[in-house]
Amino acid sequence: MKYLLILTLLLNLACKKSSSTSVDCFKGKLVLQGICMNYVIEIIEGNVDKSLYEASWQNPITSKTYQNVFGLASICTFPSTIKEGDEFYFSIPKNPVVQTCAQCLAYSPIPNKRISIEICAK
Repeated sequence: MKYLLILTLLLNLACKKSSSTSVDCFKGKLVLQGICMNYVIEIIEGNVDKSLYEASWQNPITSKTYQNVFGLASICTFPSTIKEGDEFYFSIPKNPVVQTCAQCLAYSPIPNKRISIEICAK
């Protein structure tokens, strides 16, 4: 009985320690849904490292300028349910999933800076 109590206490401490690890989630918006998963995402909320995205980017085809945007690098894992204009929450994984799915090579302009993201459940 004594060992069971110690084991329960240890498991309880381990669970509390792992649940305190939080993932930073940022709010984004899919502002441009180009062909072949050439997507442009705008950062709406959150303190994302400024070196990861373009403060300003102009689409060379439409001449429209976007602020705080990046190209989507995680094309294999981005949900097909998110459409242009939709807002969503995402995190930036330290070890992103390797993207091995097939992608067509049709050109659609996106910013030079790309980020692999994961969708957060909020």
